[in-house]
Amino acid sequence: MAKITTSRLLKMKQQGEKIATITAYDASFAKLFDQAGIHAILIGDSLGMVLQGHDDTLPVTIDDMAYHTACVKKGVEETLIISDMPFMAYASTEQAYANATKLMQAGASMVKMEGGSWLLPTIKGLVERGVPVCAHLGLTPQSVHLFGGFKVQGREQSQAQKMIEDAKALEQAGAQLLVLECIPSELGKAISEAISIPTIGIGAGKDTDGQILVMHDALGISCSYMPKFSRNFLVDTGDIKKAVELYISEVQNGNFPGDEHCFN
Repeated sequence: MAKITTSRLLKMKQQGEKIATITAYDASFAKLFDQAGIHAILIGDSLGMVLQGHDDTLPVTIDDMAYHTACVKKGVEETLIISDMPFMAYASTEQAYANATKLMQAGASMVKMEGGSWLLPTIKGLVERGVPVCAHLGLTPQSVHLFGGFKVQGREQSQAQKMIEDAKALEQAGAQLLVLECIPSELGKAISEAISIPTIGIGAGKDTDGQILVMHDALGISCSYMPKFSRNFLVDTGDIKKAVELYISEVQNGNFPGDEHCFN
C-alpha cells in the first residue's frame, strides 16, 4: 500500500471507495494497524477516557497529545496520522498555531478540531501556514457539558440545516476532512453529498465516505460501555490483526455500520 495522503483520501471519495480509520495511542498498535492496511489513524483525545480513566476528554493536555502522537509516529510507515487538538487548545488563533505546531512536529500529518463556523478564521490561518485540518461536527465530546451529556445531535430540522451549512463553510475555509459523530443517518448522507471533502462517520450512518472507531471499542476492551455505533470485531476473529482486517473489509464492503449501529 502506498503512503496515504489527504489527496489519496479525496480520490477515494471521488471513486466511491470507503475509508477505514481507527484510533491509536502507541507504537505497537499503530504498527499493527498500519500493516493491516488502515487508511488513517487518529490519536484521539479519547485517550483521556480509555487510557487515563477520566469521565470525559476535557482533562487531556496538548503535552499528552504530543507525547502519544510521537509514539504512534514511530509505528507508522504508510497510514495518515491525524492528531486531536484537545480542549481549549485552540480557544484563540494564536493558541491554535502554537499547539498545532507541537502536534505536527511530534509526527502528525493533520490536526483535528471540533466546532462549526466560529472555527473558520483559525482553519483558514492554519491551512495558509501549511497545517492540514480535519474538522469535526455533530456530537463534539469537548462540548459534552454544553450538550448535557453524550447525545445524538442534528435531529431537529434547524440544527440539521445549520450543520450542513457549517460543513460547507468548513470546507470553504480549507478543511480537508470532516468527522461526523452521533447524528442521524440521513443527515450524515446529506452532509456527505453536500461537500466534496471526505466525511468520516462515527455513529453517522453508512453513507459517509468512511468510518472511524475508538480501538478499544473495536476490540471490545473498553472499560465503561459499548456505544451503539460500535462493534466488537475481536469477538468474531479471536485475533487482533484479523479483527482489524475484518473491520477494514466490513467498512469497504459497506457491511459496517449496519442498521443496528445507526441513529434515525
